[in-house]
This record gives sequence, C-alpha cells and structure tokens, in this order.
Amino acid sequence: MAVSSHVFFPLLLFLSLSFLFSSAEIRFSEVRSDDRPIIPFDEFGFTHRGRLELNVSRISLSSLNPDPDLTKLGFFFVTRDSWLHVLQQLEDTEITCALQSDVVKLVYTFDFLHDTTRFDVYYIQNDADQYTLVFANCLPDIKASMNVRSTMYNLEGKNGGRDYLSAGRTILPKIYFILSIMYFCFTCIWIYVVYQKLLTVFRIHFFMLAVVILKALNLLCEAEDKSYIKKTGSGHGWDVLFYIFSFLKGITLFTLIVLIGTGWSFLKPYLQDKEKKVLMIVIPLQVVANVAQVVIDENGPYGHDWVTWRQVFLLVDVICCCAVLFPIVWSIKNLREAARSDGKAAVNLMKLSLFRHYYIVVICYIYFTRVVVYALETITSYKYLWTSVVAGELATLGFYVFTGYKFRPETHNPYFVIDDEEEEAAVEALRLEEEFEL
Repeated sequence: MAVSSHVFFPLLLFLSLSFLFSSAEIRFSEVRSDDRPIIPFDEFGFTHRGRLELNVSRISLSSLNPDPDLTKLGFFFVTRDSWLHVLQQLEDTEITCALQSDVVKLVYTFDFLHDTTRFDVYYIQNDADQYTLVFANCLPDIKASMNVRSTMYNLEGKNGGRDYLSAGRTILPKIYFILSIMYFCFTCIWIYVVYQKLLTVFRIHFFMLAVVILKALNLLCEAEDKSYIKKTGSGHGWDVLFYIFSFLKGITLFTLIVLIGTGWSFLKPYLQDKEKKVLMIVIPLQVVANVAQVVIDENGPYGHDWVTWRQVFLLVDVICCCAVLFPIVWSIKNLREAARSDGKAAVNLMKLSLFRHYYIVVICYIYFTRVVVYALETITSYKYLWTSVVAGELATLGFYVFTGYKFRPETHNPYFVIDDEEEEAAVEALRLEEEFEL
C-alpha cells in the first residue's frame, strides 16, 4: 500500500494526536466494517519489563478477492519517531505496507489465522519506550470487523506485580492525592477567613468556597481513579465520580471568573443582560466539553469520530477561555466612560484598574495551562509525562490562591473599599490620563 501525499499528512496528524491524548489501561474496542489503512488503538510507556495481552475475536474480513494477502493485515508497535520514519518510507515507496518496515515491532499478522476468527497474543516488550499499538490494513478492498481487547502493563518489584499505568504516569495517584490534600487545607483556611470576617463577607466568597471544594473532590476522585487503574486496569466507578466533579468544577470556575470580572456581589448585586448571556454560553459549552472528554477518554483513538471529538473539546475550551474575558473588559470600559462625568465613578475606576491585574493573571493562567502545559507534554520524555500534570496543577493552585488572596473578605481590601485620599488620587489619575490622551 503506497501512501500518497494527500493521505500522508492526515495520517501523521492522526497518529500525533493519538500519541498526545490517548490513555492506556484494559481497553475494549469494536471495529466494524472499517477500511482505514491505519487504526491506532492505544499508547503506553513501557519499562524493560513491559507486557501486552492482545485478544482479538469475531474477526470478519469482507473482500472481493477470494485469496487476499493476509500478511498485509496485522498489529504492530511503533514509537513516535519510528512512525515518522515509516511514513517517509511509504511516501518514498521504499515499502508498500507499514507492516513491512524494519522500524516497527510486529505483534501479529493475519496470515497466522488458519481458518479461525480469533487469536490471543502474549507479547513481551523489553525495549523501554513509549509505543502505540496500531492495526494496519494495506489491502484497500478489505473491510475489517473485530473485537479487540488490549491489556498493556509493566511488571514491577520482585514479585512481578502488574502496573497498568504508563511508565510516565505511574506516580500520578500520589500526585493527585497530595494536591487534593492541599486543596482541602486551602478549603479549611478559607472557611476560617470567612468566619473571622463575617461582617465583610459577600455571596461571592461562598461561591469561591464551593469552587475550591469541588476542585478538591475532583482531585481526590482522580487520585482514586488512577490508583484503581494502576492496580486493576479499570477505574471501578471512580471515573464516573471524576467526570461529575470535573464537570461541576469546570462550570463553577468559569462562572466564578465571570462573576469576579463583572464585580458581582461586592461592587454590584446584579448582572447586566450581556453578562448573563456570557454565562448562558459558557455553561452549555462546558456541558459539551464534558461530553467530549468522556467520549475521548472512554473510546480511544481507534474510533472514527475520536479526532472530531478532540477538536470539539479544544474548540469549546478556547471559546470558554475567551468568553470569560469579555465581562472584565466591558466593566472597565463602562466605568471608564462613566468616570468622565462622575467623580464617584472614578473610585470604581480605580477598583476596576486593580481588576486589570486579575485580567492579566487570568490570561497568563489560560495561556500556561492550555499552551505551555501542552508543549511540555509534547517535548517531555515519556518517563516524565507526570511533570506536565504537576506544572498545570501548580499553576491552577497558584491561580486559586491569587484569586482568594486578592478578593478575600477584608475591611481595607482595595478591591472593596477606597478612602477619601484614594478617591482624590483616582480623580487626579483620571485627569492626567485624559490629558495624556489629548
């Protein structure tokens, strides 16, 4: 099967996405009448004691050719660097099928079927690296159907216990648990602060408490989910709780940013219509993002629509991140216009000027967690993929701490109270700004 240039780059993109976003445990996959030349199933970071148990059943091949060359159908392992080399070999017609490449590790080819509709393979992987399990169909006229059960794990310790988490992620249960403890401590501190400052507490402070609690519960469920996957290869229901709390955490966090950006509760007790519309957009989009996350995690990259759902998730996330910035900009703009004719508005302008710091922090937080963390995951060795998770979670924790500190219930908090001297300074700053613009 020579791969022409019009499919070369789509295949490269597809496999690159599978390397970046798929996860591995015990995976059940159903392939039905699929004629794709390449079907990636799962990636896994193997140590020198890696194992694959591949069970394929209900194999059905529909073809007009009564005697197809079954050596051109089968499963193989490939690393990211090796896959780029394979694609180049196909492009240069050095080989006609990925299974013929000398840089892939053959797991099973269908010429060994011998009039049976199933096979079981126990594959020992002693070369430590990050591999993707791929099915190749180099016969364009064949549509393949089969049920695939893939189990990848590493043996650890003297007793050879199974670790179903990839080599770069095996430490994640401990990391998520430690982070959840930190958030629960943060929750206790926030409760203490609110209790001590009841006279200056606004409704937004209780909403902030709910956001922190949901984040702590989300991390705890993720720690338990990863822990069970590490031991058994399955989340045992913890994945359901993780998805629920992840959904609630996402909605409340974006809502909190909108509410703080508009000054709701501590500057004004209401939201304008356009600010309500932002929330009406963000919340349904978070529902879509949560559905996309479930489909991505549960199905894996072998599905026809996996890349589409991944693109939907990224698009929705970008839209939400952009949408929550608009209310902050609107508030600053409106108060700036009102301050030109209203001395008291200058006070509020000083407050919203301080909000610019929050606006910058929000942008930095979004940029770091969406771009920098993605780059870290791309360039980091498979053994240290946990570092990108730690970087993203520490950035999130820093954002929560910054928000809590700046918007804490405090009598002399500049976000809430400005005295007469600060009011005069605000009017003077406004006058100088107008002179500068002229």
